[in-house]
Amino acid sequence: MVTEQVPQIAPRPLSRAPRTAAFFDLDKTIIATSSSAAFSKPFIAGGLLSHADVLRSAYAHFVFMIGNADADQTERMRAHLSSLVTGWDVEKVRQIVTQTVHELIDPYVYAEAVELIDEHHAAGRDVVVVSASAAVLVEPIAAALGADHVLSTEMTVRDGRFTGGIDFYNYGDNKAVGVRRLAAREDYDLARSFAYSDSITDAPMLAAVGHAYVVNPDRVLRRRALRSGWGVLAFTRPIALRPRIEPVPLLAVVGVVAVGVTVWLVWRAARRRARRR
Repeated sequence: MVTEQVPQIAPRPLSRAPRTAAFFDLDKTIIATSSSAAFSKPFIAGGLLSHADVLRSAYAHFVFMIGNADADQTERMRAHLSSLVTGWDVEKVRQIVTQTVHELIDPYVYAEAVELIDEHHAAGRDVVVVSASAAVLVEPIAAALGADHVLSTEMTVRDGRFTGGIDFYNYGDNKAVGVRRLAAREDYDLARSFAYSDSITDAPMLAAVGHAYVVNPDRVLRRRALRSGWGVLAFTRPIALRPRIEPVPLLAVVGVVAVGVTVWLVWRAARRRARRR
């Protein structure tokens, strides 16, 4: 049986060691939901989706999940996504996501994932968010997380709108392809890099690095982790990403009040002198 274990993240030496990275799946790994489903309500309000679209998407996702995600199922899901977004204004989508990311995503972010991201950054590693969702959805979330790079599905855009075409579907084997491409570009040593995912479909990405961890795995993924020697993690605690407003120091408040009182006393005294004249 695989025991839950916390990854030991050793600091990267200051010498000329190869660069390393930590690759994080997004849905159900960093956040406890589907990033695309999370924005369905504002998309409906913005006229991009209908309630029927949401129901069809939910059904398509359900069929996809119980169909063992084979090539045919993957292709049908990709075709569904293509037809769904055809004609969408890219900038409108970006604005909706940016404006609602904290409201809709914050409640679902795993504190454990945020802590790991911080630890990898402290160790000198780049953090990469890897998702099958479109970049317009993933990038604002990744920015809120402080990620260095995003690997996501590349949708075809013409005249500022999605055409329905997909240039690169960042799913399954393609996630590993994208990881290797980025590693070649950024000079990452994948043998010393990390990867995290909750899904068996991300096995190629997990196998591409030297330190792989499965998150809240089902039985299939847990068995694969046992065979492959991957670590097993449990993520359960949500945390808000919205920047906290720093409290004003008490002495500063006292100082402001004192200045205000002094000004008021001076003004009052001057007014009294003016009345006596």
